[in-house]
Amino acid sequence: MISVDRLDVDLIRTLAESPRVGLLEVARQLGVARGTVSARLDKLVRRGVVTGFGPEVEPAAVGFPILAFVWLEITQGRLDEAVEQLRGVPELLEAHATSGDRDLLCRVVAKDPEHLQEIVNTMVRTATVRRSTSHIALSHQIPMRTQPLLDAYAGER
Repeated sequence: MISVDRLDVDLIRTLAESPRVGLLEVARQLGVARGTVSARLDKLVRRGVVTGFGPEVEPAAVGFPILAFVWLEITQGRLDEAVEQLRGVPELLEAHATSGDRDLLCRVVAKDPEHLQEIVNTMVRTATVRRSTSHIALSHQIPMRTQPLLDAYAGER
């Protein structure tokens, strides 16, 4: 298990709150040397703790206000094939293999309900997908977050 300490957590928080801030300013805010910030950040990236620095895009702001979760049941033994075909669906933001009676949980965006139907039809139009179930998100209550997790477990091994 990879552990992070309080400085790592504070560094991640600072960068999350102000992604465009320079490392010198981060060092000033945290009260440490710029070299320390740079070395810590490099270590966090190498260890796979920090996975990106790119801008986050809000799909609704670029014309995709519908968010839906689509459960897919995949033909046994054909998960890799199904995933490869699903990669061709640009509105599919992410997919997670799951346990239980469904095999994939897909996060999908659409322009409107009719567009969502077209997307689902595309997703199931293959012999690898046996069944789908769709759920439209009504509102976004808690955004994707990791800071509370880091705060709660900083320094534990």
